[in-house]
Amino acid sequence: MLHSCRYALLVLIFSSVTTSRVVLGDMPWVRVAEDKHAFVQSDSAKPFVPWGFNYDHDENGRLLEDYWEQEWPKVEDDFQEMKELGANVARIHLQVAKFMTGPEKTNEANLNRLGLLVSLAEKTGIYLDITGLACYRKKDVPKWYDELSEQDRWDVQARFWEAVAGRCVKSPAIFCYDLMNEPVVPGGKRDPGDWLGPPFLGSDSGYFVQCISLDQNDRPRPAIARQWCHRLVTAIRKQDQRHLVTVGLVPWSLDRPGLTSGFVPKEIAPELDFIAVHLYPETDKIKEELETLSGFAVGKPVIIEEMFPLNCPLPEFERFLDESRKSASGWIGFYWGKTPEECRKANTIQDAIMLNWLGFFQKRAGEIQRQHRE
Repeated sequence: MLHSCRYALLVLIFSSVTTSRVVLGDMPWVRVAEDKHAFVQSDSAKPFVPWGFNYDHDENGRLLEDYWEQEWPKVEDDFQEMKELGANVARIHLQVAKFMTGPEKTNEANLNRLGLLVSLAEKTGIYLDITGLACYRKKDVPKWYDELSEQDRWDVQARFWEAVAGRCVKSPAIFCYDLMNEPVVPGGKRDPGDWLGPPFLGSDSGYFVQCISLDQNDRPRPAIARQWCHRLVTAIRKQDQRHLVTVGLVPWSLDRPGLTSGFVPKEIAPELDFIAVHLYPETDKIKEELETLSGFAVGKPVIIEEMFPLNCPLPEFERFLDESRKSASGWIGFYWGKTPEECRKANTIQDAIMLNWLGFFQKRAGEIQRQHRE
């Protein structure tokens, strides 16, 4: 009985959101510009400059799927807050375990919830960067998934993307599908089931780096990366021929001596519509960071899909942002559901940093939006 009531409520919410979208009018679709450096609205060819937030968790560290069913009004409020701060893109992070209940079975309830989120994006006027296949919380990753062979795991990942693309295909509010956050092709051989990198700052929800193979088996690492991209893009294109596809790259993906992810931009670019890189500029290293960024410009648009003044003061970060325009055509920071006013009242060092960041983001949003209208 409870399930039936919840489903009825879901349908009611979906109908309400859809009606609002129709009243407001459809959003323009987004495509790559003819110069292969930027993005435009498909109908008018007016510039579209991605300027937004990673909405990867809330202020309490909960992942989106932890609260989007029971606390849907919070999600609605957060999207409205991001819009008021000047964002036109929200990057969401979908956990594979929440969408695949078995090697061949999808979670229809969460696919329906994703459909609601897409409708909310249309209503709010925020485009979605849908990043998938996340395993950010290691304890939530099912045993059956970790025990799969490389090819079987790729097959499950392809089914994930085919299901997600099928649910999103008709909406103009999808900016892009991001195949995975920070994938890596490791060199040599790893232990069975050892698919995840170390957690960020030891966080239980911070397993952001993920391997796509465990045994290099004498194959060139960039060739494995391109084959994997091709496999997943092919799955998406079965359902969706129009929306853009990318993958979120660590800055050490370039073909240089030392540490590399195997996802060399020039090698995987033919499979993608644009390149996305994650950069956190460091104090006194702005020149080096900009040189790294330029290495990702390989004939397709580049966006900085993750950025934050984590390792440098805000004035230095602003310099990096301004000079990054030579290579980048979009920028995505972070928002965790805490408004500037709430940060101000909290009066902690962390909240003060976020308050300064949000003020900076909102200030620069006006400039980005003016560029958008030109």
